[in-house]
Amino acid sequence: MRRIILLAIAVLALAGSTALAQGAFPKKIALPNAWAPEGIEVGNGHTVYVGSVGNGGIWVGNLRTGAGRILVEGAPGVRSATGLEFDRGRLWVSGARFGNTIVYDARTGKPITQIQLATGTAPTFINDAVATKKAVYFTDSQRPVIYKVATSGNGRPGGVTTIPLSGDYQHVAGQFNLNGIVATENGKTLIAVQSVARKLMTIDPRTGAAKLIDLGGYDLSNGDGLLLRGRTLYVVQNRDNKVAVFELSRDLSTATFLRALTDPALDVPTTIDRFGGRLYVVNARFGTTTPTDQAYHIIRLS
Repeated sequence: MRRIILLAIAVLALAGSTALAQGAFPKKIALPNAWAPEGIEVGNGHTVYVGSVGNGGIWVGNLRTGAGRILVEGAPGVRSATGLEFDRGRLWVSGARFGNTIVYDARTGKPITQIQLATGTAPTFINDAVATKKAVYFTDSQRPVIYKVATSGNGRPGGVTTIPLSGDYQHVAGQFNLNGIVATENGKTLIAVQSVARKLMTIDPRTGAAKLIDLGGYDLSNGDGLLLRGRTLYVVQNRDNKVAVFELSRDLSTATFLRALTDPALDVPTTIDRFGGRLYVVNARFGTTTPTDQAYHIIRLS
């Protein structure tokens, strides 16, 4: 009898551990209805952040369990959230048409500072952000510039510099230009996608000089968010519902197409991040006729 009881306990324990494994790191994580997401960013541990382009709110969740909550309440007509960047306990949020960035305490959601990046009356759209050891850089999809916010050794925000783009960059007025942006590990080179031109380019963060990356004829339509790991570059192609994977040359002058990642659950993904070997994108569902009453999700691709 004792042997039978021990065997039963072992079977139940195994069943429980199997159920836990199947439920961990869900394939699809629900966001609040009507959230209208755009940016996704993985923070410490299993923590993930998703911003609302519609109201500037920030949702925080757990990639392991799929549970989440609103960390920063939205303010329609006052704030917007596109690209997100986690850096040393702070969450930098690109402010889209408001031309700014708001920096939050990533744990509490308390605002630390708001920084106006774009000045003047010309159209602006602060789209994406990337942090290096000494600065956070932002793209502006409506202006031929990038913005640099200097940071101290502990990541504290400092002064703002507007850096005009030059070299191979050709601005297309009235269109969506620079979008996703990443940085090499040493922070000496930025890589960005120019959506309207279907081009990738390197940018010198000191001068703004841009050089085209040879894609070998690959059609980079609808280029959006980027993720760089070593010399592997992931490019989200939003309305194509796929993520293109490239291998960059050592000098970053060429990008060799390796494969395309796709999934039936994709519905206009915009940005991408990873936790360990798992890749995550957020479905923005651009073109939805009634975005204020729709369901939105994070999708795990691998």
